[in-house]
Amino acid sequence: YAWDANEEYLFKAMVAFAMRRYSSKSTTQISNVLLCNVTDRVSFWFVVTDSAKNVTTVPASEVEAAIRMNRNRINSAFLLNDKTLQFLKISSTISPPVEPSTPVWLIVFGVVLCLTVAGIIFLIVSGIQRRKKKNKESSDTENLEEKCEVTVTIENGIPCETLDLKAGHINGVYAADDERFASL
Repeated sequence: YAWDANEEYLFKAMVAFAMRRYSSKSTTQISNVLLCNVTDRVSFWFVVTDSAKNVTTVPASEVEAAIRMNRNRINSAFLLNDKTLQFLKISSTISPPVEPSTPVWLIVFGVVLCLTVAGIIFLIVSGIQRRKKKNKESSDTENLEEKCEVTVTIENGIPCETLDLKAGHINGVYAADDERFASL
């Protein structure tokens, strides 16, 4: 960052601006902001003198409050942010990064564990439902077979019983001892 007399003038103007905005009765001028011990790495300290009495300095608490109130304007003037433009003894306006109260690995572990438990419960419930459905289908086929045994059909005007599929059924037409019909 090239720090020259123009940048120094801009910094003094921004501090004077901050002091004027902080206390409306103040008539702080650029000449009231004094930079001391300026280094090549753009490091220095400054004081603000009272405009009425150029000998006394403004209390540090007032200067800190004025800079804190106008920090975003000062950062914007230099196209910097709180990480690149640091005021010692003045806290930055950017809040520190938020640290979660629980570690991230614990959150991930909890999510994976919940998904695993939900999958196991789903498999158990679907297996139970499949067994119930299978048992219901087998009982339905048994009921249909029982209905078939009871029904009597009529063919050619003669009542005929359906065959008993479970116990078997002997057809009396082909029995040798029954001679009701004439032989051919």
